[in-house]
Amino acid sequence: MVMSNLDQLSTNEVLALERTAAKQGTGLQAPALIGRWSPRRLWSAGAPEPNTGQAKLLQLLRAELKIAEADPHAVADLELSNAVGVGPFSLRFTGPGWLQGRRPLLLFHFEHLSLSLGRLQLLHVNLPAPKPKRSPFFALIGCSDDGWLLARGRGGGLALWQRD
Repeated sequence: MVMSNLDQLSTNEVLALERTAAKQGTGLQAPALIGRWSPRRLWSAGAPEPNTGQAKLLQLLRAELKIAEADPHAVADLELSNAVGVGPFSLRFTGPGWLQGRRPLLLFHFEHLSLSLGRLQLLHVNLPAPKPKRSPFFALIGCSDDGWLLARGRGGGLALWQRD
């Protein structure tokens, strides 16, 4: 399915993509995920339509999901960063991520939380590891060369991101 206009993608089209990914897998590999992603459309768990208010709020907060290759000596394949900002302040969670399974799942956990004012780091906190089998994840539904990523989170919500 070609998604040329992300804002016109219907919930039924999203769910059809998800059913296909669940049956056939996506074949997605880590290099396809590398980049800085901004939330474009969000569906709460079980909601028939996207939550436009939530998406707009996250866009105003400069929300981003950054996925980078991990250090070659790291245990995980990827390094994830999830951040929001207000004015010169930014709040950022960082930690390792890895792909698992045929679909695949993008599993991750955040090890660090930082609060910055511009380039000045005001706070850095090491976060506890999640309980076994409680790591957050995104079940990857699709990703394209023209800059979109679609996934369902552990909590059941759907997110459509656009590559910056």
